[in-house]
Parts: sequence; C-alpha cells; structure tokens
Amino acid sequence: MLIIILSCTALLAPVCMASLPFTTTPNPKFSHAEHRRPLKLTRSHPTKLHEDDSCHQTLYKSYFHQISSLCKEKQIQEAVDLLTEMEYTNLQIGPEIYGKVLQGCVYKRALDTGQQIHARILKHGDFFARNEYIETKLVVFYAKCDVLDVANNLFFRLRVKNVFSWAAVIGLNCRMGLGEEALMGFIQMQEEEVLPDNFVLPNVLKACGALGWTAVGRAVHGYVLKMDLDGCVFVASSLIDMYGKCGVLGEASKVFDAMIERSVVAWNSMIVGYVQNGLNDKAIMVFHDMRMEGVEPTRVSVTSLLSASANINALEEGKQGHATAVIGGMELDNILGSSVINFYSKVGLIEDAELVFSRMAGKDIVTWNLLISSYVQYGLAEKALSMCRLMRSKCLRFDCVTLASILAAAADTSNVKLGKEGHCYCVRNNLTSDVVVASSILDMYAKCERIDDAKLVFDSITHRDLVIWNTLLAAYADLGLSGEALRVFYQMQLEGVSPNVVSWNSVILGFLRNGQINEAKDMFLQMQFLGVQPNLITWTTLIAGLAQNTYGNEAIIVFREMQEAGIKPNATAITCALSACTDLVSLHHGRAIHGYVIRHELCLLTPTATALVDMYAKCGNIHQAKRVFDMIQSKELPIYNAMISGCALHGQAVEALALYKHMQKEGIEPDNVTFTNILYACNHAGLVHEGLEVFVGLVSEHNVKPSMEHYGCVVNLLSRCGNLDEALRIILTMPYDPDAQIIGSLLTACIANHKTRLAEYLLQHLLQLEPDNPGNYVALSNAYATAGRWNEVSKVRDLMKEKGLRKNPGYSWIQNGDELHVFLAGYV
Repeated sequence: MLIIILSCTALLAPVCMASLPFTTTPNPKFSHAEHRRPLKLTRSHPTKLHEDDSCHQTLYKSYFHQISSLCKEKQIQEAVDLLTEMEYTNLQIGPEIYGKVLQGCVYKRALDTGQQIHARILKHGDFFARNEYIETKLVVFYAKCDVLDVANNLFFRLRVKNVFSWAAVIGLNCRMGLGEEALMGFIQMQEEEVLPDNFVLPNVLKACGALGWTAVGRAVHGYVLKMDLDGCVFVASSLIDMYGKCGVLGEASKVFDAMIERSVVAWNSMIVGYVQNGLNDKAIMVFHDMRMEGVEPTRVSVTSLLSASANINALEEGKQGHATAVIGGMELDNILGSSVINFYSKVGLIEDAELVFSRMAGKDIVTWNLLISSYVQYGLAEKALSMCRLMRSKCLRFDCVTLASILAAAADTSNVKLGKEGHCYCVRNNLTSDVVVASSILDMYAKCERIDDAKLVFDSITHRDLVIWNTLLAAYADLGLSGEALRVFYQMQLEGVSPNVVSWNSVILGFLRNGQINEAKDMFLQMQFLGVQPNLITWTTLIAGLAQNTYGNEAIIVFREMQEAGIKPNATAITCALSACTDLVSLHHGRAIHGYVIRHELCLLTPTATALVDMYAKCGNIHQAKRVFDMIQSKELPIYNAMISGCALHGQAVEALALYKHMQKEGIEPDNVTFTNILYACNHAGLVHEGLEVFVGLVSEHNVKPSMEHYGCVVNLLSRCGNLDEALRIILTMPYDPDAQIIGSLLTACIANHKTRLAEYLLQHLLQLEPDNPGNYVALSNAYATAGRWNEVSKVRDLMKEKGLRKNPGYSWIQNGDELHVFLAGYV
C-alpha cells in the first residue's frame, strides 16, 4: 500500500508540488542514522519494488536465524551486537526478534542484558511495550531471573494472562519459598479459564510438598488424573516427590509403580523420598532396581545412596555408590565430595574420608567443616585443630559451624584454654548472637566444669530462646546440680518460655545424677499429667538412672512400661535394662530381654552384644554368653573384654588367655580393662608365670602405664602362690600409695601362711586407712587366733565393742520365678 501511494505521489508531483523540494523525516527508531541528503521522488518500477521487498525479507530472516541460533547457544552479547547492527542498517525490527533475545537472556540468566533489552523496547513505544508476545516474554524473563517484584508488577499489568505467564509466576513463587502464593495462582488461573499444563503442575506439586499439605496435594493429583496428565513423566515425578515430602510413601510408590516409562528423575524422587523419611533400606533397594533396569544414575542418585548408607552404616552399599560415581566420571565437586566424605566419616573410615578430601579440586567451607566435625565426633581433637589451622592458611574464615566444632573439641578434651580462644574469636567476629555458637560456648564451659562462666555467658545473651535455656539446664543436670536445674526450669517459665520434653528430660537427669530417685519419678509423673509425652530419651534416661542407683527391679519395670506406651527401646535402653539384670543377677529377666531383641529382629550392635555376654556370664550361664559371643561376626574390643571377664569369673583362665591372643591376631589393641581381666583370670587360676608375662608385656609391648588395679592383681597373684616377699617388694616400689584392697590381699596370704609379724605390721597400716572397717579387726583377731595369742584376740574383740563395730553379715539369694529370696549369715 505504501509503495502504491509513493508511486502515485511521484506521478502527481509536477502538477501539485511544482518545484517544491520533498525530504523524508528521519525515523526516530534509527538513532544512529547518518546525515541524509534530500531524496527526490521518482517513478518506481513495480518489479524493482518487489525485488527490494524480497531482499529486505531475506536479510531480515537471516538476522532472525542468526540471533535465534546465538541465543540458543547462550552467546547473548553476540546476539545483542547483531540486534544493534540491524538498527544501524535501518531494518525494521519485529517483536519476535526482541522475544528471541529475551529468551536468550533467560537461558543464561543474564539479568543486566535483559534489562537493557527491556529499556530498548520501552524506548520504541507502546507498539512493542504493549505487545502481548513481548509482555509475556518480559514476565517470563524476570520470573526466571528471580526478580519477584518486577515480575509480579508486569504480570498484573498483562491484558491477557496465558499459560506461559502463569507458569512463570507460579514457578517463581515456588523458588522463592512462597508456596501459598503459588497455590493461589493455581486456583486463580483456573478461575480465569486458563488450564494448567504439564509445566504448571510440577511447580504446584512442589509447593504442596514444601508446605506439607497432603490434602491439597491429593486434590492436585485428582486434577492430574482428570486432565489425563498422569502419563507425563515430569508430572508423575513431581507427584512422587510431593508424596515423599509429605511422608505418604505408600501413595508415592503407587504412582511410581503405575508409570510406564520411568525417567531417572522419577527414580531419584523415589530414592530421595525414602531417605527423607528414614526408610534407608528401601532407598538402597530402589537404587539397586534402577541399576538392574539399566537406568544410569545421576549425582542425585549417588548422593542419596550415600546418605542412606551412612544412616544405617551400610558399608558395602556406600562403597558401591562411591565406585559408581568414579566409573561414571562424576566430578568430585562440593556436593558429591561432601556426600562421600560424610559417608566414610559416619561409618568410621576417617582415613578414606581424608583421602577423598585431598582429591577434591575445589573445597568450600561446608566441606572443610564436614571433615573437622568428623574429627571431633571421633575424639580426634588434635586433627580437628590442625585442619582448622590449615583452613586459615588457605584464607578461609571460620563460620558458625567451624566455631561450634572447635568449641565441641575443647569441651570433649576439657581444654578450657582452647575454649576461651574460640569464645574470644566469636566475640571479635560478632558470632555470639548465633544460637548454635552460643549453645556451644555454654556447653564448653559446663563440660570444663566452669559452670559459673557458663552462667555468665547465659546472662550476657539478650534474646534467650528455648535452645539456650535447655543448654543451661543440661549443663546443670550433667553436673548433678539438681537444685539449680530446677530453679532454671521454673525461671524460664516465668520469662515466658514454655519448656519442651528436652527441658523435662534435663531436670529428671539432674535428679538421677544426684541420687534423688523419688524426685525424678515424681517429675516423670508430673510431665505426663501436664500432657508432655515422654519420648525415647526420657524413658532411657529413667531406666539408666534407676539401674545406676541400684534400683534394678524398678529399672526393669520401667523398661516394660516403655514398651506398653508404644515406645520402641533403642540399643541404649536395652543395654541399661540388661545392666540392671546383671546387678540383680536376674537370669530370668535377662533372657526375656534377649528374647525381645530376637523377636524384633534388632541388630546386635556392639553395646547390646557386650551387655548380653556380660549379663549371661555374671548370671552364671557362661555357655550362653559364649553362644552370643560366637554369633557376632565383626567383634570389637568391648565384646572381647566382656567375654574374657566372663571366662575369668568362671575360672576359665586358659580360655581367657586364648581369647586374648586371638584378639591380638585380629589386630585389636587391648586396653586397661583387657589387662585387668586377664590378670584377674590368671590370679584366680594360679597361673603365676602367665600372669607375670602379661604384666611385663603390658609395659614393654603395649606401652600401657599399669594402674592400681593391675598392681593389685599381681600382688594378689604372688600372695596366693606364697611369694610374699616379692609381693611386698612390688607394694613398696609401685608408683602409687597402696590402698586397703592391696594390703588386704597380702594380709590374707600372711594369715594363711602363719606370717603373724608381717600380718600385724600390715594391719597397723590397714587400720590407719580404714579405722572403721570391722573386717580389718576380724582379720587381726583371726591372725592372733591362728598364732594362739588368745589375749590379743580378746583385746581386739573388746576394742570392736568399744567402737560399736559389728561384722557385716554375708548374704546370698535364690530367685524363684519373679520372687527373690535373700539369706543372711549370722552376726559376730
């Protein structure tokens, strides 16, 4: 039309315009146009105009395709340069060009460049700025770049909101953690008769999962079925993820099983869902099934498998996950590397964790903190501190997690100097306001038995939340300061902080540590009366406290009540209950607990197996103790110690020595308890040569400093075989002042061997150590009686009467069913 008008104008020019010159007005769009000379209008040939138009279209298409290709390859600056070149050549630019460039900015999340393109669009006026296509592209661009305010403003100004703009805004709200707004958008778009598609629904389901709104998620699932979108892999994977986050694993499994084609995303969603809900065994099984179906795992698959393996100590499965990452050529970046380090640390393979750490190219603060905290967890405080120093040499600053690990190391080693240095660093760097750091400082001072300093730190905290109060409560409870713990418990309530079950647990622990059993039981009943349900830690704390305070029968009763309350006991609770059975010598109850472990298919961890071996041995059933011992495939030092002790108790010194030698062949280093048990076994069996050999090896081969107990066993061993002079020499040369037990063992041997003068000499020392022990006077009386010195016997008896001392009666007991019958010996 424009060409025809120009042609007509040219024909009429001589008549209408005479000799008036005609110039074109510069197009404001082309700001870089050079100075132009006046154009004369001449008659245009239709064929020539058609050729020019065709050339223009060809050139435009060429630019369009080049810009589109560059944008897809994320070469945004080159695409913008071509756009500028089009402006220089006076080519009129259509909306589709700007749309392509904006889409390229989305690919690369190039916010600055996209804003420049937006400015050019606004500069060209409403023809572009109010174009529906451009408006939608701008909303998508700002939404993908997470610019919430601008995206929302542009979205609300849209005259036509299509499915693309709705998808962009709903997705943005999900990423920004605004789940409720995302769901409101899902409802509004349907009210405006815009049907959500398979790009909108995954974000809606993600919002449901983040909020934990199972009911809404089920409703969205219904919409998916109604619109026949359940066949879409992305939607189905999002359904699995939503149900997993809401803890409805049954529904997630149904969706997964119904999928005809399962992408790796669907497999990953299923694995992650199981891990997040503590079903680690099932997560490992799903990973195995995925490999069997030939689906290549991704980083998400491997990191999830490593987490599941770490949680249940599945060593082989975790190693396979690491091997999968290596074979698959996955780079040990911060995420994957940290997952591997976390796995090896949790299963106790610290050296492997160190090796992985050393091979990581780029390590962030999270990776460093992970290895440091692992060192602290395993009591390797020096290594943790060395790693902190190395970290500083790399110019990395400590954060709250690093400081918490340093303070924990100081607490575990009672190194108050290190703790104070960490505290000062926190003050200098304004980290004391962090709850974790403040709690760690409190805990450090408490474990270093500087409770006054802990209280000063507590008083200096302006905003005290429940965590801080509970930390101070736990500090007083651990030290057995039940009165202070109770005072803090009431004070926190006066200041408007309601105690939780952790607070109640601390108060109960404080009473038990202080031997206040009745008060602890009253507090336990009171918390139930006030509607605070005891958790596993509450029950376990009460059972342990009762057992440690010789209330074994009550500990077993509480163990039963815990099960009746629907609380499944853990290894610690079972171990404490077995300890109560051991103290009571109650084989009946011990067998019942063992039966519970078998019926519920509980894994025989080292503490539980050790407690069972110890219980059976001390309750007189050494054969059952051996059967439990033999059942354990991977034996650690504690269970060896329990079995050696059991053999020693039953006079089976040869078996005890055989276990000792076998343990060393397995590469397990003996400790002080091992040597005490072996010497005890040799002592009772009269194996003098073997006992002395063990005692010498204790120092020469294992570099262990002999304790008072070790010296006592050797003195008793020599005394029993009649080598009193050597026994006396050891007492006089050992680096400890002899206690009553060592002197008493030599004294007994002196009386048996009629060494009256030496016995009398030893008794004088014994009476100084224990002047009110009636057993010492009885031993002296027996020594005089053996020597026929009856006058001295009478004098000793008279002295006992003057002091009001009576011989403690011996007693024994027999258990018949649930009844325990105690028999006392006569008094002197």
